[in-house]
Amino acid sequence: QLQFVESGGGLVQPGGSLRLSCAASGFTLNYYAIGWFRQAPGKEREGVSCISSGGGSTTYTDSVKGRFTISRDNAKNLVYLQMNSLKPEDTAVYYCATERQKWYSCSRWPSLSSYTNWGQGTQVTVSA
Repeated sequence: QLQFVESGGGLVQPGGSLRLSCAASGFTLNYYAIGWFRQAPGKEREGVSCISSGGGSTTYTDSVKGRFTISRDNAKNLVYLQMNSLKPEDTAVYYCATERQKWYSCSRWPSLSSYTNWGQGTQVTVSA
């Protein structure tokens, strides 16, 4: 019914860059804060970044600050995650999801239970 489609993942060398996209399927992104999450093999899913519905506020986990940038283009119904200076520890499946409440902030990020409409994920592999 309401779901994201993530794309843009792939294999990249350490220090390289990737830009992930999150496209809405069956709904409009404008109303929602959007979170990016990732899950590496054998590890729990963790929050990477969040952007408010209007795009005026962004949040990042400490390990990606200064390297990743989240943005959104509501006119195109897309959310992006620009990833620079990638490290092997960034290797994971990356997901996007909406905050459950419309027009809500990122204050409940990275609580997984506060987000819904998860996409299928896109694989990011950082390896030499």
